[in-house]
Amino acid sequence: MNIVRIRMTFAVALVVGLVLTATGLWAAAAEEEPAAAAEKEMVLDPTTGEMVEAPRYGGTLTYAERIEPPGTDPFDQGGAPRGVDSVLEKLSIGNWGISRDEFAFSTRYVPLWAMKPNLAESWETPDPTTIVINIRPGVRWHNKAPMNGRELTAHDVEFNFHRYTGLGSGFTEPSQFNSMNAATWESITATDDATVVFKLNVPRSDGLEVIVTHWFHFILPPEVIKQHGNIHDWRNLVGTGPYMLTDWVKGSSLTYTRNPDYRGTDEKYPQNRLPYIDELRRVVMPEQATWLAALRSGKHDITGLFGDTQLGDVNQVESLQQSNPEITLHPWYFRSETSVLFNLRNQPPFDDIRVRKAMQMAIDLETVNNTYYKGLAKWQPQGIIGDSLKGYHVPFEEWPEAVKQGYRYDPEGAEKLLDEAGYPRGADDVRFKTFLHHLQRLDVGYQEIAVQYWAQIGVDVEIQQHDNTPHAALKREGNYEGMASSVLGVDQAPLPMMGWIHSRRPDANSGGHQDPVMDAKAEAAETAASTEDQQRLVGEADMYFVAQHYNLWGPKVPLFNAAQPWVKGYTGEVELGLARAIAILARIWIDSDLKQEMGG
Repeated sequence: MNIVRIRMTFAVALVVGLVLTATGLWAAAAEEEPAAAAEKEMVLDPTTGEMVEAPRYGGTLTYAERIEPPGTDPFDQGGAPRGVDSVLEKLSIGNWGISRDEFAFSTRYVPLWAMKPNLAESWETPDPTTIVINIRPGVRWHNKAPMNGRELTAHDVEFNFHRYTGLGSGFTEPSQFNSMNAATWESITATDDATVVFKLNVPRSDGLEVIVTHWFHFILPPEVIKQHGNIHDWRNLVGTGPYMLTDWVKGSSLTYTRNPDYRGTDEKYPQNRLPYIDELRRVVMPEQATWLAALRSGKHDITGLFGDTQLGDVNQVESLQQSNPEITLHPWYFRSETSVLFNLRNQPPFDDIRVRKAMQMAIDLETVNNTYYKGLAKWQPQGIIGDSLKGYHVPFEEWPEAVKQGYRYDPEGAEKLLDEAGYPRGADDVRFKTFLHHLQRLDVGYQEIAVQYWAQIGVDVEIQQHDNTPHAALKREGNYEGMASSVLGVDQAPLPMMGWIHSRRPDANSGGHQDPVMDAKAEAAETAASTEDQQRLVGEADMYFVAQHYNLWGPKVPLFNAAQPWVKGYTGEVELGLARAIAILARIWIDSDLKQEMGG
């Protein structure tokens, strides 16, 4: 790759702005330079076509960690991937060098076509039930006992997947977080030091994607597991990644130090060895007010999914913009958390589709977006499949007209449906009373607005708020009246979401629908033999789900990552694959001079 380099003199400006591409909330200005003009080397960012300051090495990046990881072993510690990302690696990683016009990494799900081999050098599927992974030569474990820098082999990968699935190497029980159903896989075999062959019992169109990208499929050091049985003690963690976990003070902080022997290079600038930053420091701060104060004061460099500290309240975003215009805010969308589901377990009134449809038609989504969300939310309805999943997602404009009508604001039509369903207004002008069981950590403001809209069609809804554990139990057991917080428009691997809408999954089917037509459509999608068939069948299942109004759509509100002006090379990316948010931090750098000048 030819990198265009120029040298120029310019004033170090404070870039002021809220980076919002499809909204009216723009702010941009410039302040006087904080110091004398300095000579900066500039390079072309091949992914954006813009000139940027050349990457530099060194410095410490500090950011908040809202939820401390439970440990360092993805096999049996559900949140462990968040703590081991970039210490451990997977077979694939998002292609940082891809044009941002092609894929911007502005959502949590990264499709396989935007990934590239990482610990793998390549892969192939010679037949529908065989997946061959060729391991990259020259990958070395950290120079730390007991691995001592030895080279990674296919047998290490075989050992890990045997452990995840319970299919060999002395492992008979799969991980509780395993997504590779043992009944699906016939065998996982390292045929030599460089090749692992995965054999399936039946074709699975997402088999390769599951192997190389799944949340938990980090490759751990076999010698450590053989010696200790697990890697619950962080001191025993040895990986192949750009950072090493060198300190963990429980309840206080985690520190990651640059791996001086890391093989990886910057996909944008292949002549540069990664990582750029010497040290990552994650400070445990559960309270939002605390970590926001640290960001505002310049003590923290960045905030976002890296530490589960993304901002989700539009008013907070405006406040931060006003108090710290030098901080750049990057919006991204994951799912609608304002949506709700109906309890369908033969419980009137929501066992009647006319009532469910009326509840949706009563809400003026566009007006709520323009007022409460200041035009920032995606208000047009989506199904369970999010709009970033091109090929799977069916845009609202393409829905059948009869289905669209059930999602348009039409209070008169809603009242007519309720009359037809046998729920006339009573002497108190109320048709019926019900409940909305709201997850307390989510913004209740939208639901309070929805309650007002429902009151206008004669439906009296009382909001009851619950913490995470009782809310999850309430949905799991199904013993609630009315509605409960749920999600729609999810930007996540599409095939697992077919399980979410299937009757067989009581943990996911919290509404309790029993619909053999829905189940058949979900099963057809799950067993599709090709990507093209999978896309078509997922779309059909999603449209059927939408037409039944099993859930009620609410706006998809953006989340925001934030970065100080001295954080360079970052344009709002969210993850480089599942549980690979910290991998981004290995590819950005710190302008330490600017940080010092600005008092950071």
